[in-house]
Amino acid sequence: SVVREISKINERELELGVGAASWHDEYKGSAYIFVGGLHYDLTEGDVITIFSQYGEVVDVNLPRDKETGKTKGFGFLMYEDQRSTILAVDNLNGAAVLDRTLRVDHVKNYKQPRIKGDDGEWKELEEQSLNAKPEMIGDYDPGSESSASSAPNIDPDDPMRDYLLEKWREERAKKKGKKATSRGKHKDETPGERRERKKRKREKKAKREASKSEGLKGVEALLRSLGGGGGSREERRSRSPRRRE
Repeated sequence: SVVREISKINERELELGVGAASWHDEYKGSAYIFVGGLHYDLTEGDVITIFSQYGEVVDVNLPRDKETGKTKGFGFLMYEDQRSTILAVDNLNGAAVLDRTLRVDHVKNYKQPRIKGDDGEWKELEEQSLNAKPEMIGDYDPGSESSASSAPNIDPDDPMRDYLLEKWREERAKKKGKKATSRGKHKDETPGERRERKKRKREKKAKREASKSEGLKGVEALLRSLGGGGGSREERRSRSPRRRE
């Protein structure tokens, strides 16, 4: 199968050692990978959680059945750093999630899904859409560069800049007010009341754990295995893209 072939290529490359040309070099112009063998219970968030072990995921596409809305068991994923694709292919190809074996491979020429226009016709995207890219946050303080406050990183020439910053400050003030109210709400409770409140909190947490989907349980099991010592392949390959320069 393709999974075994990719594993054999990786093993052969490791035997040749440092200095030998890598088969990954053929795909250095693309930060996309293909992921097959996905369980149908896994969501886009689950897939991002799994693959973010090897880099920042900025785009994910899990094709779904038009009638049922269920995933088709495969998808495409893009990393912020192309070197992360190498780590993902080397370490997650052949991994088992919910009793299914993942197939992870490079994608040389990925085309994003078309969208339906106002006229009902399908058309290509004019600009690349990165649906999983985290919101950019930057430091903001007109009077000091050493300020610890953070605000949205907005273009200084944006005519809406002042308005957006003002809305951000209002939202931040509301959140601070809610936190202060929450801290003061329990200040007069007795030790017995505090124990009862914590007990109820533990019971709610236990119920949430019991109601987790099979997909989420499978993701958590894989993440534990990745972080719990690793296998022979993981011992030989770094998880950090910076180590593959």
